[in-house]
Amino acid sequence: MAGMKALLRLSLLWVSIATQTAAHQQPLADSRLAINGVPFATRAYWMRVANQALSDLVSPCPFGAFGTAIVNHTSGEGLGELVCIGANSIGSTGEIAAINNCTAVLTSPTGPYNLTASQAQTAFKSLSLYTNAESCPMCASAIRWAGFKEYIYGTSIDTLIEKGWGQIRIASADVFAASYDLSAATRLMGEVLTNETDPYFAWQYDPEYACPVGCGRQKGSCAKMK
Repeated sequence: MAGMKALLRLSLLWVSIATQTAAHQQPLADSRLAINGVPFATRAYWMRVANQALSDLVSPCPFGAFGTAIVNHTSGEGLGELVCIGANSIGSTGEIAAINNCTAVLTSPTGPYNLTASQAQTAFKSLSLYTNAESCPMCASAIRWAGFKEYIYGTSIDTLIEKGWGQIRIASADVFAASYDLSAATRLMGEVLTNETDPYFAWQYDPEYACPVGCGRQKGSCAKMK
């Protein structure tokens, strides 16, 4: 009987590991395709805006170089409309900062939208969140709770780990797979424009890696050039 229980435990463990591995390896949409009617060139444009949010809000080379842009692709033809940006700061990640910024923009009585809190929540279902690195489980969950139409990231968690970053090894795809009870659906597109996002996370733990444009090495770190 003890042997049967041990075998059952091993079988359940194998099933758990296999399930987690399968979820982690689920393929993402090819980022070069036109998805939801938005071509890759437009996706690349807004990912660059997410990168630019670092310079606009903090520095071209902050240590935590996580930038975000939230976009309305339903506002008509063309690239779409930028609603707000966010960047990593003390006490707030890029994604959370952008969500908070957008809520303030959407509900401001003197702003262009002047929505109620409830209307702002509904508006997220029409918006796309671009972030230059894959979100941690906390931020991926916040994106799902907010109910965005799309979530597009650049550098993957796996790449961040390879570059020396401490990360919780839970992919956004796994968070999304576990959020099927939520009423709103969010389309996930990963590893978009990584040739431009990866360098923002490659210099922090590699003293020989070049600093981002506009920055130089000072005491082993990268700092904005004066």
